[in-house]
Amino acid sequence: MSFGKMDDVRAANLDKDALKALPDQVKEELEKHRQQYLTDPAAAHMWDPIAIGTPGGPVTCLLLHHLGRKSGEWRNTALQYYRFNGDILIVASRGGTEEPPVWFLNLQANPKCRIQVGANGSEATARVITGEARKPYWDFITREQPAQAEYQSRCQREIPVIALDLPEGVSL
Repeated sequence: MSFGKMDDVRAANLDKDALKALPDQVKEELEKHRQQYLTDPAAAHMWDPIAIGTPGGPVTCLLLHHLGRKSGEWRNTALQYYRFNGDILIVASRGGTEEPPVWFLNLQANPKCRIQVGANGSEATARVITGEARKPYWDFITREQPAQAEYQSRCQREIPVIALDLPEGVSL
């Protein structure tokens, strides 16, 4: 499969579980955004996912620092985030691939992490929102970013919604 951006994936009308990996151009753009967050977090906080073929305009992004479950080394990933019911949320959609993102597997192994929202950062603990509690969160997320509903339609796994709980008294 040699797609450039997510709009190429949309045009291909793939079977529900056909997308196994993100297109190379998408990976390259995501890496550019991560590098920007490391060098200019204020500019990287707002990012336009049209760079990867996802329409809708600029979105808020954070930098998630997570411990590698195999390597034991700290990794970081720039991700779109949402605020709902007082929670900071991220979504482990990986563009609707059948495999979840590595950062999510790392958080499952060790939910202690650090997040950076623009120039501000804090320790956090990842918590997956499941069951009936997930529905209002998912409804909010798909209203804010309709591509997430499309990603869910592309895979058989339930896409995880993760709350990043900050220490008491900390706000970002």
